[in-house]
Amino acid sequence: MGYNKAEIKRKRKSMDKSEEFKKYRETYQEFWYRSYSVHEDEKAIYLEYEFEIPNSTKFHPKLQIDKKQLPLKSLNTAQVRNMVFHIGMVELISYWKCTCSPKVVIQCGYLNQEQIGWWKKLYFYGLGELFYRNQIQTDIESFMQIESRKTEQLEYPEIQDKPEGYIIPIGGGKDSVVTLETLNRSKEDYGLIINPKPVTIECAKIAGIDDEHIIEIRRTIDKNLIELNSQGFINGHTPFSAMLAFVSYFIAYLTGKKYIALSNENSANESNVVGEKVNHQYSKSFEFECDFENYVSKYLKAPVKYFSFLRPLNELQIAKLFAKHEQYHSTFKSCNVGSKEKEWKWCCNCAKCLFAYTILSPYLYPQKLINIFGEDLFEKQELLDTFLELIGNKDTKPFDCVGTFEEVNFAVSKVITDLEQKHQTLPYLLEYYREHFSLADMTEDITKRYNEENHLTEEQKKWLRKEIL
Repeated sequence: MGYNKAEIKRKRKSMDKSEEFKKYRETYQEFWYRSYSVHEDEKAIYLEYEFEIPNSTKFHPKLQIDKKQLPLKSLNTAQVRNMVFHIGMVELISYWKCTCSPKVVIQCGYLNQEQIGWWKKLYFYGLGELFYRNQIQTDIESFMQIESRKTEQLEYPEIQDKPEGYIIPIGGGKDSVVTLETLNRSKEDYGLIINPKPVTIECAKIAGIDDEHIIEIRRTIDKNLIELNSQGFINGHTPFSAMLAFVSYFIAYLTGKKYIALSNENSANESNVVGEKVNHQYSKSFEFECDFENYVSKYLKAPVKYFSFLRPLNELQIAKLFAKHEQYHSTFKSCNVGSKEKEWKWCCNCAKCLFAYTILSPYLYPQKLINIFGEDLFEKQELLDTFLELIGNKDTKPFDCVGTFEEVNFAVSKVITDLEQKHQTLPYLLEYYREHFSLADMTEDITKRYNEENHLTEEQKKWLRKEIL
């Protein structure tokens, strides 16, 4: 079978990128983490970093944390500097990836061999999608060497605070909404938003979080990285949720909060490539959650617990819970393509849109769902290939935050069954499924499952079980 023009172009591009990987590593053999700083004024806290590709360019990424009326601890401590340094270790990956230099030199902090191994694991699997999509052949041992120029490890005593309450990261989609509505929160808990948009702010306010309890963080990408990307340097997905982990840990410490309640479901553990460990959602996985908890308890030592409140659930369960909260239906958004528009909207042409539409369909299809998206995505013939990827009929699952094949097939089969029982005509994608595939076995209601691999307390488990059982 011959390749069509699009396939030939994609393969040639991947081949070119694989060669570029070798070329850049030969040309730019080192990448430096030169410095970090933290300071404040009456309005905000500022974290600033300097990275450098020697004899080429420097990068100065920044994070700004709006202070509002937050009761904050002093920034002038060794513990704070240690946390800020670690945030830089995550920020580094977005800049290192453009050359994939074989050696990373840490000039402003100390890492022992155990820590170096931890970071190499995060970088390697966090960039699994980038390596796969660019057909870069490498391994966890050889893809990067990390050298720490400081030779003395500082000892940070365990912080003896007695924190309480929650920080809840809010992304604007259905998952964080379910956490906001299911968690037994107090008015003193905080919502945390990185690069806030009207959608995320509105979701927080619908949940009853007032402006003074919305922590807004603005992350600025250095324009030099954007320029290198435009020139064709290596680019691709990075583990953003790892950045969120270290930033939210820092904020929880500063504000005296005990829990960081993420909204990552157990479906995030599934690989996007059959038979390989290539996971778009690696830094949302339970594996990363465990690794992060172990690392910070040993090396950051604040009494802060990082966990996902929705880890026991699958995407279909979350969709079922979200469907009940109609006050969010006209506000929430998950589309990454649409998020780049001036007004965040559903683009209705990407895998994320089709997945959200599909997973909600057993509970809101047809009219309520069409009202949310503006059209019936099941009628769009141009989404057939994406649909086949979502149900597992291709070699890869879409590289996006989407659910498992089992969940999608169950949702599709359920909505088909419901429509047929009502003697309603099936839309194009559902009719295609009915003609070419067998309906999923629905003798087990997978919305009643409860995954025991989680870090919830017994009290938190009771709140969640109450909602699904």
